[in-house]
Amino acid sequence: MISADLGKQLESYVQNLVDTGRYGSKSEVLREGVRLIQDRETRLAALDASITRGLADADAGRTTPAQEVFDRLEAKYRALAEKAEKSV
Repeated sequence: MISADLGKQLESYVQNLVDTGRYGSKSEVLREGVRLIQDRETRLAALDASITRGLADADAGRTTPAQEVFDRLEAKYRALAEKAEKSV
C-alpha cells in the first residue's frame, strides 16, 4: 500500500474527479495517473534508443547528405503536384 501526500490542490482535483463520477475512487485516479506516466516513460525510452541509434549511424558515417535528401523530396513532391494538375 502506498500513501502519498498530494497537497491541497491535487487532492481537491482528485476528489472532484471522484465526486463528478469520472472515477469511482481516488485509487482509480491514481492508478490511471501512474499508467499514463508508465506509457510516457516507455515512449521516452524508445525515443532515447532511436536517438542513440541515429547518433551511432552518424558517427559511423551511415548518413545521406542533406542536399541529396532535399533534391529527392523536391522531385517527389514536384511529381505529385504535376500528377494532381493533370487529373484536374
